[in-house]
Amino acid sequence: MSYAGTGPSLAEEAADALAQERGNVIRLTVAQALAGANAVVVYATGAIIGNMLAPSPALATLPISVFVIGMAACTLPAGRIAQRHGRRAAFLAGTGCGVLVGLLSALAVILGSFWLFCCATFFGGAYAAVVLSFRFAATDGVAPERRPRALSFVMAGGVFAGVLGPQLVTYTMNLWPPFLFAATYLAQAAVAALSALVLMGVRLPPPTAGEVAGGRPLGVIARQPRFVTAVVCGVVSYLLMNFIMTAAPLAMRLCGLTQEDANLGLQWHVIAMYAPSFFTGPLISRFGAPRVVAAGLALTAVAAAVGLAGIDVAHFWLSLILLGLGWNFGFIGASALVLECHRPEEKTRVQSLNDFVVFGTMAIGSLSSGGLLTLYGWDMVLWVSFLPLAVAVAALLTTAMQKPAAPVLR
Repeated sequence: MSYAGTGPSLAEEAADALAQERGNVIRLTVAQALAGANAVVVYATGAIIGNMLAPSPALATLPISVFVIGMAACTLPAGRIAQRHGRRAAFLAGTGCGVLVGLLSALAVILGSFWLFCCATFFGGAYAAVVLSFRFAATDGVAPERRPRALSFVMAGGVFAGVLGPQLVTYTMNLWPPFLFAATYLAQAAVAALSALVLMGVRLPPPTAGEVAGGRPLGVIARQPRFVTAVVCGVVSYLLMNFIMTAAPLAMRLCGLTQEDANLGLQWHVIAMYAPSFFTGPLISRFGAPRVVAAGLALTAVAAAVGLAGIDVAHFWLSLILLGLGWNFGFIGASALVLECHRPEEKTRVQSLNDFVVFGTMAIGSLSSGGLLTLYGWDMVLWVSFLPLAVAVAALLTTAMQKPAAPVLR
């Protein structure tokens, strides 16, 4: 008996699955580009607005610290939403926060309210926390050998965020005098709404019963040496990027450089953060995640050394570019290590735990950088960065000397 024509062939099903996988990656990449502008706008303006509105100069970077706290506080709730209702529900909740941060920030600037601005940046952090889950979402349902490429390709969308965010600031910051940056945040809210429309088309597998149940206890997973190394390297890569970048725009202003110089420096920094993503995945596949992470840590150390060499615009720009490159290799490499530490049904909880630890530690860095810059200067911010780098290198070396662990079943 022939069954020809009674349904799609295996080849057709495979082709449809591959087309859907590519469509998801493209949509997530576009959404990464649009949503990434949210973080760029906050980093480019947060310390400046904070310096204008804060009751004390030492609190100038508090809005950015609150942004990071929002990232940390919302990673676990976002993971819970994804675990229970699917990733797309978490995406749309995040973009709602993205619209809210723009509207509240514009209102805060108009009213001259520092604390309202801090509240607004908390919602911006919530949006950023969801955005960073895009990289993991791109690997859902993807064969293990293609996961590093899918993860890094989505991160490459940040290249366009690196152009869009600073240009958004440059062309809108003076559109509503005398309220500097008010129009910028209204434009950012519109970009967040556009991102929501793009994400509506993402189609990912619904949560399985196993995913809802959650798999092994988190304590068991978190005790894996490879997971500990992944978290430490992710923390240090993101902590130092945030620690130095938070202080850089204000440091440039204090050194007599213009806001346009700071915007361009930040633009090239963000481009450097994401442009290598087009080939970071293949590098991980070829050389392994630990070596890529090590290269990222080395680049971050060089970035700090360049910053210590001078305070003209070239030193700031080169330091920020190297910092972006170091973050890309360090953070994406660490994210790839996380994928090796969990089973499919554990993914949202483990990934959310990783991001919670990373962003929670970042809050310390962003808050302390403002105080260090104000009290001790730009050089102290750079010197302090070498200590976390040493910790991350020690973690990598410790893991490298251990016997390889048994592979996680997938």
